[in-house]
Amino acid sequence: MNSIQSIPGRFISWTLFRYIIKDTLFAFFVAFLFFFFVFFANQILLLAREILTRQVPLFQVVLLIFYVLPQVIALAAPFGCLMGTLITIGRLSSDNEILVMLASGLSFKIIFLPALAVGILISILSFFTNDVLLPLGTVQFQRLYRRILVSTPALELDANSVKRYRDTVIITGPVSGTAIENMVILDRTAEGERRVILAQTAELTDSGNEGLSLDLQGAFFVSSREIARNDYDYASSDFLRYWVPEDDIIQAIHSIGPNQMSSLDLRREILVMNQEHNRNMDNRYNRVMTNALQLEDSLRRGPGDQEWNRRDNYYNAFYREKQSSLLTRSNMRLSIYRLEYHKKFSIPFGALSLVLLSVSLGLLARKSGQTVGFIFGLFISVLYWALLLGGQTVGVSMGFSPLWSMWLPNVLAIFSGMILFIIRLKR
Repeated sequence: MNSIQSIPGRFISWTLFRYIIKDTLFAFFVAFLFFFFVFFANQILLLAREILTRQVPLFQVVLLIFYVLPQVIALAAPFGCLMGTLITIGRLSSDNEILVMLASGLSFKIIFLPALAVGILISILSFFTNDVLLPLGTVQFQRLYRRILVSTPALELDANSVKRYRDTVIITGPVSGTAIENMVILDRTAEGERRVILAQTAELTDSGNEGLSLDLQGAFFVSSREIARNDYDYASSDFLRYWVPEDDIIQAIHSIGPNQMSSLDLRREILVMNQEHNRNMDNRYNRVMTNALQLEDSLRRGPGDQEWNRRDNYYNAFYREKQSSLLTRSNMRLSIYRLEYHKKFSIPFGALSLVLLSVSLGLLARKSGQTVGFIFGLFISVLYWALLLGGQTVGVSMGFSPLWSMWLPNVLAIFSGMILFIIRLKR
């Protein structure tokens, strides 16, 4: 077949632009629903294990599901954009509509414009969902979970179970409504005293800003010092309020993780962690140098000096500090925060890079463009997700650059799209 030359200066018409945009958005909507329900089913399974089996009211369950939707939407949007664009361009190519556009004097480059417009729009909406709606949904999720926990203590404190937290062990008896019978609490105070608290019944209450508390009825407690076991105190009370650290009792919800923060909050947190990390590294470096100088001095003095006999101690201290400095340098928590910061941008704007790949791949379709687009879309989505997970693993465990760990899938998608586009031009 003879090649078709584009006419210089010929630009896509508004009617044709709207036609491709409309077709791409419809295909995106269908593909988005597919990936949405895949990720949504995963969230439902996680909630079912913790909440749906605990007789939580249906309305509150629906609210909890609603608050996790931003996370599902942010994940599904880029993959929906990939498959939607791939299906649309594949259909246009297999139906020879691309050929008609080229015969009209349009170039392949102009055909990219509608798809890029959709990719930019989806990227911006996905970033807004991930950076604004997700943190808001997380805050509301925590507040609602806290209210559910107070009204349904069995959600966290199972009947006839043992719960271990940081410095506290809670042993529960039967749970009836909001009351817990025959509770035993083993903890350690800030002064180092060990306590044993027994209560006939306990009720979990929410005291607002002061936190959560257990109202104990018929309480008896014994406290003793660690270094003087024979020195102990005991008392009994008809009513005792036991304050519970919220980070301890709400085991299912810890402090907000980096993936649930906004990019600005995450960046501020990283700056603080960087400063603390640099201070720790300076302290470690000073200790290493101090021990190294002591070791050097002992070796220089020779066997006739008492410092010579301490050279092994200096060497062991130097080696320990050196190993500790290496562990301090590989700050896993800081690496996770950096990875999540770049992930905040790489996944939403991955829609744009996947559009470039999907357009180039769709232009190669001969027939059955929609079916081929769906199959290739699934394959590329799985590969893209695997590269993201692999990048996270390498970035955390091996200290690989967080920037490249999260952006490498997008770079590979753009590079592959360019290669496929060059191949299509030469056909």
